[in-house]
Amino acid sequence: MHLSTHPTSYPTRYQEIAAKLEQELRQHYRCGDYLPAEQQLAARFEVNRHTLRRAIDQLVEKGWVQRRQGVGVLVLMRPFDYPLNAQARFSQNLLDQGSHPTSEKLLSVLRPASGHVADALGITRARTLSTCAPCVGSTASRSV
Repeated sequence: MHLSTHPTSYPTRYQEIAAKLEQELRQHYRCGDYLPAEQQLAARFEVNRHTLRRAIDQLVEKGWVQRRQGVGVLVLMRPFDYPLNAQARFSQNLLDQGSHPTSEKLLSVLRPASGHVADALGITRARTLSTCAPCVGSTASRSV
């Protein structure tokens, strides 16, 4: 969360709480977890429930959590910021955000190389190739 650094612009109490909760979501919560009850959080931060709700509203707007009426506040899959530029590296960007990208083989097939594939690889047509369809996934340190 970006809080202004201008000397006369101080964050409101609910912005401070939202920033603290966002930090906790990054470090301690996993997708599918629920935040403690509003009354407990309000008591912990020593604010009224209205102030706490404004903090949670900010987290809802940013995609961190979802309110579930009668159930609580559900932690959602962690949003990722991915820069779209020539220098962007998918895996490194996810690592920088605390995730642990992985890949796994979903399918493997042995088949004879077609003519153009054999020519491109410099092999004979009769040679059998192993092909696979990789899947790139992301497993954050807190299971997203």
